Amino acid sequence: MSVDVSVPLLQTTGLSVRYGGVVANDDITLRVGASEIVGLIGPNGAGKTTFVDAVTGFTRSTGGILLDGETVEQHPPHRRRHEGLARTWQAGELFSDLTVTQNLAVAVQRPGIRTLIADTLGRSTPPHETIAAALTMVGLDNVADRRPTELSLGQQKLVGVARALVGGTQVVLLDEPAAGLDTHESRHFGTELRRIADTGVGVLLIDHDMSLVLEVCDRLYVLDFGQMIAEGTPEEIRNDPRVIAAYLGGPDVPPTPDDERTLS
Repeated sequence: MSVDVSVPLLQTTGLSVRYGGVVANDDITLRVGASEIVGLIGPNGAGKTTFVDAVTGFTRSTGGILLDGETVEQHPPHRRRHEGLARTWQAGELFSDLTVTQNLAVAVQRPGIRTLIADTLGRSTPPHETIAAALTMVGLDNVADRRPTELSLGQQKLVGVARALVGGTQVVLLDEPAAGLDTHESRHFGTELRRIADTGVGVLLIDHDMSLVLEVCDRLYVLDFGQMIAEGTPEEIRNDPRVIAAYLGGPDVPPTPDDERTLS
């Protein structure tokens, strides 16, 4: 599929995060286009989740963050979400006592006294069409009235993605969404991600499952110790000696198939 990233939906320029004297992200420039799946990989502790936290406003950063050409780095997290920038969390537990529809409804309810009063009076109406569209996007139309405990782990992961997509999301940042999935579930998850991207949504994917990442991503960025060390197509990244060295500790050791499933 040909992807036009000349005008990216998401772009960071010189994004840096510092915790005291520790530099967690150092001058990160990255872009995600419409209908594009971009991978962000790197060893544990490389700064991947910190980057997501910074982009979505959950940690302080310096540098520029553009969403569809508009600067958002000064906006609080809830405003960035309303503007179309969403994320999932590594510990993305669903509410087990709510149905899938209700889990998504919670995600699109705006905070504030009006919402609280409406809930108290029983007048809060979930946006059914919006929720149905998000479930259709991840292929879960038939589980809307079920509870998470009635679903497979793979389906639960997709509900988490749907929860991030609901409400006009332009770009979604997925932090380890396939954790715990077996090979079959991971492959199905990748198919659904491609279907999501084909609707025009930009996807930034962080995951330990390198088979998934290498198969589904259009481009990859690689972080190591908070710095970007490589960018390119999956094939270019697979054969980049800097990436091999960062993962395996030596520049002359090619990754094995098992390594590709566990590297992150």
